[in-house]
Amino acid sequence: MSRIMFFCIPAHGHTNPTLLVVAELVRRGHQVRYYSFYEFEEKITATGAQFIACDDYLPPVSQKEMQKLMKVSITEMTVTDFETTARIDPMLARDVRDFQPDCIVADSVCFWGKLTARKYNLPFVCSTTTFAFNQYSSRYMKNSPRELLDLILGMPRVNRALRRLRPLGYNVKSALSITQNDNDTNTIVYTSKQFQPCADTFSERYAFIGPAVRDTPVRRTPGQKPLVYISLGTVINNRPDFYKSCIAALETMEVEVLISCGKYMDPAKLGNLPSGVTACPYVDQMEVLSRANVFITHCGMNSVSESLYMGVPMVLAPQTGEEFAVARRTEEVGAGKMLSGGSPDKIRAAVSSVLGEPRYAEAAARMRADFLSCSGAAGGADFIESVI
Repeated sequence: MSRIMFFCIPAHGHTNPTLLVVAELVRRGHQVRYYSFYEFEEKITATGAQFIACDDYLPPVSQKEMQKLMKVSITEMTVTDFETTARIDPMLARDVRDFQPDCIVADSVCFWGKLTARKYNLPFVCSTTTFAFNQYSSRYMKNSPRELLDLILGMPRVNRALRRLRPLGYNVKSALSITQNDNDTNTIVYTSKQFQPCADTFSERYAFIGPAVRDTPVRRTPGQKPLVYISLGTVINNRPDFYKSCIAALETMEVEVLISCGKYMDPAKLGNLPSGVTACPYVDQMEVLSRANVFITHCGMNSVSESLYMGVPMVLAPQTGEEFAVARRTEEVGAGKMLSGGSPDKIRAAVSSVLGEPRYAEAAARMRADFLSCSGAAGGADFIESVI
């Protein structure tokens, strides 16, 4: 069978969707080496793949740079990706020589994986856990003034980091040439063709396999108090102000509230919680969504995909340009309502609309049916096998 090198960045939303595909490849007898980070070792090992730690190759970052990374600074992420590529180059050169992979699969923003495939002219599959973005679908993004300023001021640093790669054999014209999807690259996209914006502008080299999430039965019981689930994901989630506004908005409504506030914020910052409100650092999101009636979400692709997979309509509170694209598409298919402001009144009105107007739940149910009709992990494995 084939030998496959799989690469991903240290992010839950980029790693989790790949795991079922990797497990399916291993089940079929392929040898998979998954290059990732200790935080994900247990999950990756559970698929049967060989885990290879990349933590030691991440460049050191200052506290200021870390704060920018946590705010999803495109400049910091791009520079870190380029510097990691340079630092990990000797190890990957040895592994390519010794392992002799038949194929490389790498996350769309994992530069060291993508560039290794180019350097050694190996068959390559791009793993896209967000929407596929080209010149048409990119119009769905709405970058904030802070993000635009970051991109403009950061360009000299990005170009310097890029130039340092060329002596190592990585001939890259620009950062955009690595990140933007093109129609010549074999690409797995973890959503359906129906949910993908501008799907007709992508070539037959794209496999829209749907969300790769574990099968979970829906457990909503008619007659029970509606459950409102709130999460801002695993990155920009230290937002006690937002959670407090949600609590103030919902405490007078006949609902149960569950807040997943992430590991970076102590739930005690929210003070004494009203009856019916629970806050914790982490939840089993699929299990919660199996019971939830509304999801107040930051609109990360993984969160929205899981919500639609479970047929849960959403209140949409995007924080980055990419999240805005996901939110806009969710609103277009009718499965969510964009939050027009962060005040308790605005939050209460949005939740009341999503709970009270059946069209939101009906649209979420249609998207659930669409996702369930996709090829899933088996389709992803089939596609990778077709490239080898």
